[in-house]
Amino acid sequence: MKKINVLVTAASRRVPLVRAFRDAVEKFGKGRVITTDINPLSPALYFGHRHHIVPLTTDRYYIPIIESICDVEDVSLVIPTIDDELPIFGKARDRLESVGIRVAISSEQTGLICNDKYETYQFCLENDIPVPATTLAADIDGRRFKYPAIVKPRFGRGSVNVFTVQTEDHLRLFSNYVPDAIIQDFVEGTEFTVDVLCNFSGKVISVVPRERLVIRAGVSDKGITRKNKAVMDFAEKVAVRLRIAGAANIQCKWDGNRVTLIEVNPRFSGGIPLTLASGADFPSWLLQMTAGIDMRSQVGKFQDGLAMMSFEESIFARESDLLMHESEKPRMLSRMRDVSSYVN
Repeated sequence: MKKINVLVTAASRRVPLVRAFRDAVEKFGKGRVITTDINPLSPALYFGHRHHIVPLTTDRYYIPIIESICDVEDVSLVIPTIDDELPIFGKARDRLESVGIRVAISSEQTGLICNDKYETYQFCLENDIPVPATTLAADIDGRRFKYPAIVKPRFGRGSVNVFTVQTEDHLRLFSNYVPDAIIQDFVEGTEFTVDVLCNFSGKVISVVPRERLVIRAGVSDKGITRKNKAVMDFAEKVAVRLRIAGAANIQCKWDGNRVTLIEVNPRFSGGIPLTLASGADFPSWLLQMTAGIDMRSQVGKFQDGLAMMSFEESIFARESDLLMHESEKPRMLSRMRDVSSYVN
């Protein structure tokens, strides 16, 4: 297989993901992994072969700078990792692919739906996907709710500003406190995150459910893989309906009879190390698909009952090494292609 260089954006603390791609590129064709982040103190930056400091995703030059890095580093595959950039890369996907850069990302429309929990709710209603009843905070007057209920941000990630409320007074209090709040029915059942991988055309390649045993800051800290057919079939249906491309994680609950969607994040999950350890090698499969290999379905091909227990590690560097030298910065603006097509 030809050498493929991979760019992992917003590397942050995603050390296991960067390591997994580094193993994959070194196994297939001696490629390289390049990482980016806004913060030089992001540990995962230093687990790639090279790294670049970039501006916020809201910067008007963000995509042109990413494209310039891809040009300088001869990147063939881009792995976006955070919610904020998913619609941005979805919009730029065709542009980047026209110059030979694959982006493992769903469409702009899919990214916008998944980043908006109320839009996700509406999508589910239209596509016969079980989902908890969801109400905008602005519409709570005159409504009756079952308790407990969940108050959470319409736009947000992790478990930030997510509250379980037991009374109407608390519901109104937290609905005013949480920005752009929505109220959802509480759903009983075992909580799963399902890692899904699709090819660039939306064909489902792999589905790995992980039972969430302990959750810390919205990420599964302890979990165990489960070959639960109902959950796997449900996740595959959701991925197909949303036209997922690349990796996604689908959060749901199973009560023994029915699976209910909680949310979808069309990107790699924080708990992906368990899926990788179970034998579902998403990075290697993405490299093969980038090389033009038609991947067969790997659904069900993972180790059942494998448990993960996470812990903290630290890395150390001299302060002088944290800042990228001017000589190492790619000639960003001078090598941008048609910047005017990105910038209004």
